[in-house]
Amino acid sequence: MTVKPEHVTFDITGMTCASCSARVEKVLGRQPGVEQAHVNLALERADIEGVALDPDKLAEAIGRAGFGAVLRRNDFAAHRDADEAQAAMRRADERQTLVRLVISALLTLPIIVGMLPMMTGLGEAWISPLWQAVLATGVMVVSGSRFWREAAGALRGGSANMAVLVSLGTGVAYLWSLWVMVSGWMGDHSGHGTDMAAHLHFEAAAVVLTLIMLGKYLEARAKSGAAGALRALGRLQPDTAELVTLSGSIRTIPVERLAVGDVIVVRPGMRVAADGIIRSGSSSLDEAMVTGESLPVSRGPGDPVITGTTNTDGVLEVEISAAGADTRLARMTRLVEEAQTGHAPVQKLVDQISAVFVPLILVIALVTFAGWLFTGADVETAMVAAVAVLVIACPCALGLATPTALVAGTGAAARSGILIRDIETLERATDIKLVAFDKTGTLTMGAPEVASLHPVGATTPSQLLALAGSVETGSEHPLGRAILDHAEQQGVGITPATGIRAVPGRGLEGMNDDLKLMVGSERYLLEAGIDTTAADATGARQATGTLAWVARGGELIGVIRLADRIRPETRQALDDLSARGLASVMLTGDNEVTAKAIAAEAGVSDVRAGLLPDEKLKIIRELMQSTGGHVAFVGDGLNDAPALAAANLGIAMATGADAAREAAAITLMRPDLRLVPAALDVAARTRRTIRQNLGWAFVYNVIGIPLAAFGILPPVFAGAAMAFSSVSVVTNSALMARWKPKFSRD
Repeated sequence: MTVKPEHVTFDITGMTCASCSARVEKVLGRQPGVEQAHVNLALERADIEGVALDPDKLAEAIGRAGFGAVLRRNDFAAHRDADEAQAAMRRADERQTLVRLVISALLTLPIIVGMLPMMTGLGEAWISPLWQAVLATGVMVVSGSRFWREAAGALRGGSANMAVLVSLGTGVAYLWSLWVMVSGWMGDHSGHGTDMAAHLHFEAAAVVLTLIMLGKYLEARAKSGAAGALRALGRLQPDTAELVTLSGSIRTIPVERLAVGDVIVVRPGMRVAADGIIRSGSSSLDEAMVTGESLPVSRGPGDPVITGTTNTDGVLEVEISAAGADTRLARMTRLVEEAQTGHAPVQKLVDQISAVFVPLILVIALVTFAGWLFTGADVETAMVAAVAVLVIACPCALGLATPTALVAGTGAAARSGILIRDIETLERATDIKLVAFDKTGTLTMGAPEVASLHPVGATTPSQLLALAGSVETGSEHPLGRAILDHAEQQGVGITPATGIRAVPGRGLEGMNDDLKLMVGSERYLLEAGIDTTAADATGARQATGTLAWVARGGELIGVIRLADRIRPETRQALDDLSARGLASVMLTGDNEVTAKAIAAEAGVSDVRAGLLPDEKLKIIRELMQSTGGHVAFVGDGLNDAPALAAANLGIAMATGADAAREAAAITLMRPDLRLVPAALDVAARTRRTIRQNLGWAFVYNVIGIPLAAFGILPPVFAGAAMAFSSVSVVTNSALMARWKPKFSRD
């Protein structure tokens, strides 16, 4: 018997760079029962999968590594609370970092101004060594203490991180300057002089710490918005709901206590607390935050409602169909969360480098120091070069490159109604060459509509519709519902027939003014001895779709043609794909005549009709083989699940079957096929942003470290470059967060 893996999530505190996240992953990977551990630096979260996991022991292991760990509970409300608590902590960290930055900047500025004449060669320093030491000590206490604390925790856990590099670099510069100043006093009681000032590096320690603190502040701001999409989704569910009790009274209860079958009241301005079906009342619901639909959608009795949508006008009574973690909003949140905590294939290389990066930099710094001494340089020159190596090598940009872009991209996609399951999906989505579509419910609306009326003899279209509808009032069949809906739209009144009875496999019959009414297949009428040849002159037989034959008093009075209409955006979506050089194919179980008619309307030239689910799967595999494995399949039904799972990229409509959504890698939260090319676009842009970030981070270190080692880049400029590198990566990812789908006709 296979044991299902458990999933445990921790919020991690104290991580500052890629080495930190790599260290936590390594520690977790060694724990009993852990099969896989992913640590996301931008979200400050660890996701662990395994068997018989002990959260307490995992938290202890993380603590021993020098980091904090807070366990997340599994229910949706707890996740929402945890996100809000983490957001509050990030805001507090941002404020604290800003205070440290401002104080450090105010203390550093006099040092820079005072040293400016000497640094520019225009004269002696305006500030005495004593004041340099006092001001630099203030910076070390205010900003340096943060890195000392983090470095101590990392070293206790047996690892080295960015804080270790910063502490060593600035600490060495500060202590060296302090030693030079004290030694100078012992030899020269004047306490100043050009010779001593030239050998002091208080300004380097102070400026580097201030610049790094600037980088940390900008990172903190980026992190505070990193999980914005998740927090926005979490806030959609209200805290309470108005429950209709068995006695008929209304009581306010926490949403966690709602269960399937409960009835709640949703008043104007309130958010829907759980998925359900409207039992009474009509209103317009704003579904923009959940589905991306910009306009309010009209809803009435029998219509479904989604958790988090806003009721704009009428009072609704809703019977709960899914609550808590089973709601569409909760599933959507989980999908976004899973995507944001994933690891890109290229990230594996980053993780491997990060695991040895800091120890390697320490070795390079020592080699730099020894190399300068070996070439005959003095201790100060060697020390300055080694400090510059330590400062510029901080791997902040490397650690932020992938998670910030991933969080920004998947969050932007989610806001537009596109849910990306995992980061591997981003890789696959950028290589698609052909998109295959299911027909019914995907390219089409998935529900029959009255396409045309073909009355016979003296019967008028309105009479035909009224008489057919009078029998269909006793039917729950989709075709009957379509006839009644059309009659309502046309303003045709319906008087229910009497004695309505269903004839299995044939149709319906009832009585109207003592005359027998029959609505059903042509075979049904022929078996009753009714002549149907009068329909030949109406053109009904030549049209595609399903025909409902109507007879009254033993005579044919007309034919109603019903058809599945294509979605309004279908043609534009396929044109957009074609403009990108992607081919389209329709796969359907419908008959060839109907399939080709829909394909012609949609603009699809390649049609495969009359397919069973296993035949769809076979064709998908053939297409994958012919394209070299670059096929996407878009579907919505239960019978589409095998093809969705088999395709290189499965895209499901959220309005379809649960099995389809589970099998797909991308879910479209509203039935707008223009989101298919949009999904491919956001995936491509996210991957491009990740690679740009990583390229920048790698190039920066490859160029910067040698420049520092050879003494070309002093510590002050190394600190500025390090801060600029992190800021550039965060800014590039922030631009990705602004992505919105662009439709060709918008």
